[in-house]
Amino acid sequence: MAVTIYVRMKKLGKQKNTDLRTVPFELDQKPGTLRELLISLTALGVRQYNARKDEGQLLAYLTKEEIADQAARGKISLGLQNGQDATEETAVENTLQCFEDGIFRVFAGEEELTSLEQTIPWTDDLVFTFIRLTMLSGW
Repeated sequence: MAVTIYVRMKKLGKQKNTDLRTVPFELDQKPGTLRELLISLTALGVRQYNARKDEGQLLAYLTKEEIADQAARGKISLGLQNGQDATEETAVENTLQCFEDGIFRVFAGEEELTSLEQTIPWTDDLVFTFIRLTMLSGW
């Protein structure tokens, strides 16, 4: 059963305003633990990356809104062209290792999820917040 979750992402020191945009993600099923959530989001990200990487345009351009949105995230890019497919297994291993190494933290509403096996405290209006703690990692 598909489920839509909502995520906010924050990079320390990057965003100047405190209002973070909430982004919906459609997952195949409702994750029960943080590990399941991270695996589902990573798998979705890999599928989206692989689907769009070869969509290059003959004449690439960005609208003013796209430029402003990307600037708020700290990087303006015309997108991806060609390149190798990402592998889901490698991406999942990397995501889980980054969490264990403290590269990012995850909050379910106001509650920090500190263990990969921690149960997600589901509520009707739950929003996840991911906070990247190191300036040298990219997203």
